[in-house]
Amino acid sequence: MKFEFFVALRYLRAKRRQSVISVVTAISVLGVMAGVCALVVALAINNGFRENLEQRLLGATANLNLLRAKNDGIQNYAALANRLAHVPHVVAASPALYEEVLISSRTSAQGVVLKGVDPERELRVGDLLTHIKEGSIEGLQDHSEDADPLVIGKELAKSLGLSVGDTVLVTSPQGYITPLGIVPKFRHFRVAGIFDSGFYDFDASWVYTNLAAAQKLFDLTNVVSVIGFKIDNVDLAEPVAEAIQKAAGPGFVTTTWMEENHSLFSALHLERLVTILTIGLIVLVAALNILITLAMMVMEKNRDIAVLMSMGATKRQVWSVFTLHGLIIGALGAGLGLVLGYGISWVGNHYKLIHLQADVYALAYVPFHSRLMDGVWIASVALVISFLATLYPSLAAARLNPVETLRYE
Repeated sequence: MKFEFFVALRYLRAKRRQSVISVVTAISVLGVMAGVCALVVALAINNGFRENLEQRLLGATANLNLLRAKNDGIQNYAALANRLAHVPHVVAASPALYEEVLISSRTSAQGVVLKGVDPERELRVGDLLTHIKEGSIEGLQDHSEDADPLVIGKELAKSLGLSVGDTVLVTSPQGYITPLGIVPKFRHFRVAGIFDSGFYDFDASWVYTNLAAAQKLFDLTNVVSVIGFKIDNVDLAEPVAEAIQKAAGPGFVTTTWMEENHSLFSALHLERLVTILTIGLIVLVAALNILITLAMMVMEKNRDIAVLMSMGATKRQVWSVFTLHGLIIGALGAGLGLVLGYGISWVGNHYKLIHLQADVYALAYVPFHSRLMDGVWIASVALVISFLATLYPSLAAARLNPVETLRYE
């Protein structure tokens, strides 16, 4: 064992008359441990919510969307979708037609987005229609002159007082032009199913019908608004979107799932940053405790330092002793914090300790998803801060004059 490390470890075990230093040292270790543990747990919660949100969004919506730049609709969409489905990394393609409409029940009315889809193709791109709690997706295939099928979200069903089998009136603002003005288009639809996606916005403001019924309502033939794509690697969304746009030809634009949910993920990123800054203050307070501990120790060990230097210890060795002492405190606190933080995260996620109101948060419990790299950089930052806290006391110890110290001791 090197001389510097041996002395640094020896100073950790303070004598009885130096119990104050021992207490402050213990507080420093606990401070670093608390800061590291809190950061690991907080980031595990942030990661859990983010990953759950990403999984649900990627499951409910398309990874990429192809649209017309002029928003004039995509014609001959079936052939185009089949051709673009062969672009590398594309798994499936689903044409869709959507428009804002007014849906009216016997008691109330509400503005929603009506999306006409091919159910078989849509299931290959997203899984939202697999979350039907009442009725079935097979109902979307029904065709009737009196009432077309409609699948609605559970929040919309609750607000309009609807259940499976009820009939609603759907009105499109894109109406017929007459001498008396614009007359809205409208058709009757029958509720064939009620879905529960876990997202309030989808459940409260999106409704689905088959593509033929939507085209009939909007008086459009062989036209869709968008072609949605599912890809095998969502991290390649941007390059695949560029390839699809190039293959589609001029007049088309693409959007990715990241662009469409930019504000949501920006808010999560900001929340993560604020969490790191606020909880990181605990580590800074612990670093101040390390500085105070070393400063008190230097004052207490003046005579010991002078004796060591008179016996041949260099200033660098004295500096190393107190620097290692502070780093040992930081490393001990960081190690205990990582063990405690990852342990709490595992227990919280495995046993689902913190329950949530599922109809509000879309989750039944708080997810803890801890990452190895988070622990690595948290421990590294804690050690760096601990090292910085040792600089002044260590330099003060190395600058002591042994002759003057021993003369007045």
